[in-house]
Amino acid sequence: MASKFQNRLVGTIILVAIGVIVLPDFLDGKKTHYQDSIASIPIKPATTVDSESYKVVNPVQDNATLPKQPVKVVDVPTSQAGNTSSSDKVEVGVRQTAENPKLKESGWIIQLMALKNADNATNLVKDLQKRGYQAHTKKENGFTRVIVGPNLSKKKLEREIVELQKITGSKGRLLKFNPLNP
Repeated sequence: MASKFQNRLVGTIILVAIGVIVLPDFLDGKKTHYQDSIASIPIKPATTVDSESYKVVNPVQDNATLPKQPVKVVDVPTSQAGNTSSSDKVEVGVRQTAENPKLKESGWIIQLMALKNADNATNLVKDLQKRGYQAHTKKENGFTRVIVGPNLSKKKLEREIVELQKITGSKGRLLKFNPLNP
C-alpha cells in the first residue's frame, strides 16, 4: 500500500501537469486567427469579347532603294518652313563615306601602370579623374592597367607624363591608341 505522502505527491504532480497543459489555453481567452488576404495571380487572364486581337503577319518586302547619286540638301528659310503642306514630299538620301585609314590610329594614350590589385587601380583612377585627367582601367592578363587618354595631341600627353610622374611616382609609356582595339 502506498503511504499518504506518496498519494499526495502523485496528486500534486497531476495537478501541476494539468495546470501546465490546460491553464495557458484557458487563460489566453478567445484566440484570433489572422488570415492574410492574398489574391492568387491567375495563370492565364480571362479574355473578353471587347479585347483587341493581334495577328502576326509576315514582313513586307520594300522594293524602294536609295538613289545612286547623292541627294542635294537644300536649306529652307525659316519663313517658308512653317508653310509646308502635308502633300509636299521631301526626298531624303544617305551618303556613303569611305573610312579614313588615318583616323584608325590617330590618337595617343599613356599607359601609366599595371597593378595586380584592381581596387588600388580603381582608387587611383578616381583620384586622377578628380584631378581632371581622363583616366580609365583595362583588365588584361590578371593585371589592371591604368590608362590616361586617349588624346589627339601627342605633345599634350608628353607634358602630362611628367605631371603624372610627380603625382603617382610612376613613369608612364606613351602608346598609339587604336579605337578598334583599345
